[in-house]
Amino acid sequence: MPPHLAIRPLETNPYNGRMTPFLVLTCMVASLGGVIFGYDIGISAGVMATKEASLKDMFPWLHMRMEKSSSSYCRSSSQWMSGYTASLYVAGAMGALVAAWVTREFGRRPTMVAGGAASLAGSILAAAGPTVWTLLLGRVLLGFGVGFANQAIPLYLSEMAPPASRGAINNVFQLSYDIGLFLADLIIFSVQRSRDSWGWRISLGMAAAPSFSLTLGALFIPETANSIIQRDIDFHRAVKTLQTIRGTTDILAELNDIMTAGDAQVTTNQSFYRITRCKYRPQLIMAITIPFFQQVIGFNLVAFYIPILIQNIGFGKNSFLMSALVIGLTGTTSTMVLMTIVDRIGRRAMFTIGGIQMLVSLVAVGRVMMTQLSEDNEISRGYAYLALFLVCVYLMGFGWSWGPLGWLVPSEIFPLEIRSAGQSIVVAVWFLSAFVVAETFPTLICQLKATSFFIFGGWVTMVIIFIHLFLPETRGIAMERMDQVWKKHWLWKKTIAVEETQDDCFDDVT
Repeated sequence: MPPHLAIRPLETNPYNGRMTPFLVLTCMVASLGGVIFGYDIGISAGVMATKEASLKDMFPWLHMRMEKSSSSYCRSSSQWMSGYTASLYVAGAMGALVAAWVTREFGRRPTMVAGGAASLAGSILAAAGPTVWTLLLGRVLLGFGVGFANQAIPLYLSEMAPPASRGAINNVFQLSYDIGLFLADLIIFSVQRSRDSWGWRISLGMAAAPSFSLTLGALFIPETANSIIQRDIDFHRAVKTLQTIRGTTDILAELNDIMTAGDAQVTTNQSFYRITRCKYRPQLIMAITIPFFQQVIGFNLVAFYIPILIQNIGFGKNSFLMSALVIGLTGTTSTMVLMTIVDRIGRRAMFTIGGIQMLVSLVAVGRVMMTQLSEDNEISRGYAYLALFLVCVYLMGFGWSWGPLGWLVPSEIFPLEIRSAGQSIVVAVWFLSAFVVAETFPTLICQLKATSFFIFGGWVTMVIIFIHLFLPETRGIAMERMDQVWKKHWLWKKTIAVEETQDDCFDDVT
């Protein structure tokens, strides 16, 4: 069967209810975790851009190495620098895996509280610690906190949202991430201009504000009905929650679906094993490939070159601030555009549109950089404007496709019995992939320079084909009915059929 004919129509928006103010407020509180996430990622890269006095105070050996480097391409190539950054990623992956048990046993809300508290403690320790080791310990705590939050919040938003607007509500997480990233850049720019060598401590400590807000706010928001029923706590509490967030008493259809899904629950120790069965093989593959692809399609490369282009245009010392504005405005604008159309156009279409847009811009800007950018990062103003325009085209494409959809789609495809384990795998793969990129990107850009654009363009080509062939459309489908999507796919229906004839894929081997 041709891939483009694989997706058959399913019943969309099967439940009653509407978007209530209570639901909006609840999801806004939960999305504060996205601000923490974006801020910590932004600080990881941006704190190294502070004044040399700050860098010398934090990492004197790195400061000496950068002083000796003759190439501006290779000034950021340092194992110590990448190790500082990677500490957040490794801890985030570990935290996400631990959070699978916490989310499954105690719920989405307590996991968010724990994530906020860990981030709060980590930000204070990183900012106030007297040694490099206390700084790294604080980064590890931050990583655990972000891992917990990223595991629970996308699930929470998708479960709370009605199917008709699940895409828009879940994308608030990415919008919050963009805001956190932008705030990090602004604070880095502010401390860069200060005369004090402790400005980096302020930038690290400011993460305490959204962390405290999430910790406090999560105490007052309701648990999802899906989690309540899964843990078999209080049926009447689940009914009341659904009625409140949907704004109607007619919630029988949705409640029945959640109850049916709850009957399939398994013990926590079986969750990671169960997800390897043929029945869940499609979701497992998506849980691994989507966050991995999100990391290798060139965002880091584009962000690296933006300050260079802006400086050649003529902004000079303000190039860092203008870079933050470019990334922040394009990211937030494109994500808000996606929020208005993702539940009408669909996930597959936006993946494809954004992917093609990113591919064309990567190839075009790579050509400009290879032919016009000198070893000393010099480029004519006209070509700098052209390259910056192409970079913005890329950022817009990423902002209404792989940026938000990389979190939305995984959070809505897992059945209830493997949902916590599946989302933990998504977050762990994201952090581990980010760790690999953090370790290899400085060397890659140092050795290959502008040729890197074509390498990442090859990855984008691959992911466009992957989405077209293997990802079914999930727009408007109830999460507890999502299994029907895979059963109608041209490839995955064959995999699922194996499960229907044998209890486990490994029966033939054993």
